[in-house]
Amino acid sequence: MESLKTQDVLIRLGEDIRTARKKRRIPTAEFAERIGVREGTLARLEKGDPGVRIGTLAMALLALGELDRLEELLDPGDDGTGLLLDRSRLPKRIDRKRPKKPPSSDIPLSDDDGMVF
Repeated sequence: MESLKTQDVLIRLGEDIRTARKKRRIPTAEFAERIGVREGTLARLEKGDPGVRIGTLAMALLALGELDRLEELLDPGDDGTGLLLDRSRLPKRIDRKRPKKPPSSDIPLSDDDGMVF
């Protein structure tokens, strides 16, 4: 079961793939061969069929020279909602704790060159 919004987005994505393929003057048979599917599967992709594998979409984007768009789709550094949630989870206050004294031992904490362990 899909939402109407999801259906609309998939249909538009399929149309965009078809348009990009046509702008590059790639016939359907050749494009299907490049992405490793039959022409029927390509037709389903270009119609926005939700049953087409995501791997097929990735191969189509690769063949069109647009795979980087899929790679950047949900970049965590650009996820506004995720960043807001992270920010809301920050502590309100950070208490300064006194450093603990290291346990006394006979093992030196630095070597002759002053390197600390």
